[in-house]
Amino acid sequence: MAGPYTQPPADPFGHGVLPPEAPGETTTRLRPVRERRTGRRVAVVVCAVLGVGLIGGALAGMWLAAAEPGKPAEPAGYTEAMDLWHNAPVDTLFPRTLAGPGAGPGAAARTWTRIVVAPDAACSPAVLAKGLLATLRPLGCERVLRATYTDATASSVITVGLVFTRADATTQRTLGERGGLTTRLGADVPPALSGEGTVAARFGAGQRASWWLNAPADLPVVVTAVSGFADGRAVPSPQPADRAMAAGRTDATAQSGLGHEAKGITVRFERLLRTTVAAAAKEKNAR
Repeated sequence: MAGPYTQPPADPFGHGVLPPEAPGETTTRLRPVRERRTGRRVAVVVCAVLGVGLIGGALAGMWLAAAEPGKPAEPAGYTEAMDLWHNAPVDTLFPRTLAGPGAGPGAAARTWTRIVVAPDAACSPAVLAKGLLATLRPLGCERVLRATYTDATASSVITVGLVFTRADATTQRTLGERGGLTTRLGADVPPALSGEGTVAARFGAGQRASWWLNAPADLPVVVTAVSGFADGRAVPSPQPADRAMAAGRTDATAQSGLGHEAKGITVRFERLLRTTVAAAAKEKNAR
């Protein structure tokens, strides 16, 4: 759809030809030559002063404009990314299988299989943690897409969320600053998405073990992930992924690699989104 019509700006300068200057008087009885030259000198001086002032003002304006920092450029495909939630197929946004080379403990490979997909939803406490919802609502929280995956052994489950916003590029850059969203929001664990008849049937609030949130600077999206055990065991103290991955941890969450699961899958989904956005932008430019 074409944008609204904008009338071109009017020419600020009148380019009409001025009438020829009227000839001066020929008599010198009332206008002695001495007085005439003095008047011309005064006029020249006044014009010179005004000219210097105008030029100086123009130069000052140019210097000030040059001193102002330029507005950061919007990342390529940023606008197209805002509409991916309804433009891209579900298998593109949430692939049926997702490879994670080096995503597990000790750089072990991971493979995740999609087992549940939820309909797109409005931003609400049912699909977003309280702190994240409060952070994104003022920015224009657009839509939330979620799916749950399991690992190759079907012993762990992980819910991935893609939260699309209307934040401008400058605001989006600030979301991931100061240690990232996970650090800033504290124990803001994303909701789990269970699936009847799947290994995620018992994946609920009490089964969440580790989580991660990230706001890529070049996409108007927040990626969330929360992992847990597929056997439905309760986890009394969920841990953010970086803490669950810390050296020396011996608890079940750390030994099972659920922190690696949560953080590793968010990284893969960010890469996947960038690839999808690049393809959408390329298609748009080819039209």
